[in-house]
Order: sequence, then C-alpha cells, then structure tokens
Amino acid sequence: MTSLNKPVLFIATANDVDAREFYEQKLGLECVSDDPYALVFTVGHSTLRIQKVESVPQVRYTVLGWEVADIRASVQKLSGAGVEIEKFSHMPQDELGVWRAPSGASIAWFKDPDGNTLSLTEPAK
Repeated sequence: MTSLNKPVLFIATANDVDAREFYEQKLGLECVSDDPYALVFTVGHSTLRIQKVESVPQVRYTVLGWEVADIRASVQKLSGAGVEIEKFSHMPQDELGVWRAPSGASIAWFKDPDGNTLSLTEPAK
C-alpha cells in the first residue's frame, strides 16, 4: 500500500481574482501557482488547489477548516483583515462568533468569496 500521508485539499471558485485576494491577503496563504485550471496555495505541509469552475454549488456544511491554538486571537485577526465571522441563530455563540461544542472544542465559521464555508477549531483542552 502506498503512503497516504500528505493530502491535497480541493475546493472551487467561480471568481479566481476574488478568491486569490481572499486566500492570499485575508488568510495569509502563499499562492504558488495560478494557471488556467486552479489557484494553488501552500497550507502547512499540504497543498490547497482551488479549482476554477463556471459555478460553485452552495452547500450547507464546512468544506475546509484549520486547527488553531488560540481561536479568539485567530478570529480577531481574521475580523481585522475584513473577514466576517458567521453567526447562527440556532447556536449559542459568544460575541466573537465562537461556539463551544459539547466536546469542549471551540469553533468559528466564515465564508470565502464563493460562499464556501470555512472554519477554525481550537481543540478541547
């Protein structure tokens, strides 16, 4: 069996100019390639390929997330960069939009320019 220890992450964009600006400028990811088919970013030790498509289907679940050590600081940094944290009426979130899961993990959500739901998670301590 081959070693499957370095995943490549995939999402899609219908507006590569806005997506590149968001992932590069607001999230601080390094764009390593921009070709006719995809934007490619370095994410830790993995690769994120944002496929260029005609339209992005809207789904009601998280498609990509990051584990962070300090969710409050991470949310404040994203908010300061102009990223809007999602607030859900059916979930008890604090003033920053952070929800505490039953497991004790803290989670916050936000969207990219195509409406892809992204998240931050600080694991339970």
